[in-house]
Amino acid sequence: MQSTNQWRAFDYEKPQLSSVAASENAAQTTKDGSAVLQCAWAKIPQQLDRQQKQKYIEQVKALLLQQQAVMLAHYYVEPELQDLALATGGMVGDSLEMARFGAQHPAKTLLVAGVKFMGETARILSPEKTILLPDTEATCSLDLGCPAEEFTAFCNQYPDRTVVVYANTSAEVKARADWVVTSSIALEIVSFLHAQGKKIIWGPDKHLGEYIQNQTSADMVLWQGSCLVHNEFKGQELALMKARYPHAKILVHPESPAAVVALADVVGSTSRLLQAAIHDSADTFIVATDQGILHEMHKHAPEKTFLAAPTAGNGATCKSCAFCPWMAMNGLQACIDALSKPEQHKIDLPSALGKQAGISIQRMLDFSTAWREFHTDKTNPYHTENHSPDIFAHWISQHDQYHTLLC
Repeated sequence: MQSTNQWRAFDYEKPQLSSVAASENAAQTTKDGSAVLQCAWAKIPQQLDRQQKQKYIEQVKALLLQQQAVMLAHYYVEPELQDLALATGGMVGDSLEMARFGAQHPAKTLLVAGVKFMGETARILSPEKTILLPDTEATCSLDLGCPAEEFTAFCNQYPDRTVVVYANTSAEVKARADWVVTSSIALEIVSFLHAQGKKIIWGPDKHLGEYIQNQTSADMVLWQGSCLVHNEFKGQELALMKARYPHAKILVHPESPAAVVALADVVGSTSRLLQAAIHDSADTFIVATDQGILHEMHKHAPEKTFLAAPTAGNGATCKSCAFCPWMAMNGLQACIDALSKPEQHKIDLPSALGKQAGISIQRMLDFSTAWREFHTDKTNPYHTENHSPDIFAHWISQHDQYHTLLC
């Protein structure tokens, strides 16, 4: 049995500010190689047998009741944690869904089975609640690769640009941003900003930024970060796999390299890929995102076949093997520790920082609400089958509650 104090090293991409920001020309491309490899560590979780797992699951259930807590689990954590969250009245979702569910749930304590930035987002949206993380050292390569001070210096070189950051960032980076986005709403928000004539700074994922730039033609300066998991998918290897399974549909998260995205039948957020797996008529799928999502796909579509996209070729050894090493730190024992010793697992933020970061998050939430209302309210005079950003912006201008979206 492995000890919980064993660690494994992982390389991640760290942008070099002097190279990335040397010129607007260089910064606008994701192909300039202006990143270096840095080393981070992830804890190797204890391996449990079936009897131990069941014992720990019962302990977590009892502690959740005792602490009057609810468990929020990300799609990428271990299957037993996803099932446990659902079995105890919690939820499984992406980072934004987790935070919104927690904010709306009456529980005063949220156990966030995810990584640090997810705990911070939950804290920002639920400042009055206790936010617990099973392992407070569980991080994210995108967060690590976008230090707040360096990203702020980068942004300061382009004061005329609107700063849009992905949710996979620290509270400090979110506080520097004008908008926070998730992969499920990023295209719509950037299209909206582009229609207003805004020039954009995008961070931190270069692949997602390039995908959005190609889709929207927006004028974007890209920070050069990447996700350790999605960056490993290989276009050539994926093409070979498709040749072996010619009838399979390829599902790709846009944090993947462009060569992988180009082969996709469906490109989208984790939730979007899950819905495609459930509702598409295909019976076989090749999935290019964290393997944690395969559990939900199998549950909702047990009659279908799901294949993990390749992460290494020609005999190479994969780094993450399509499973986030920091998500893996959310073990059952870690959940027990968090609920038993809450003071050691709490996520706290300075009030001013939380409020500032909350502005960019709330702007996204308001946009999401407005976007949904615009598309579903057929009684309003601006409803049209033409869902262009210009018409949407005009609709927003007529609704005072959304005026901040135009600021």
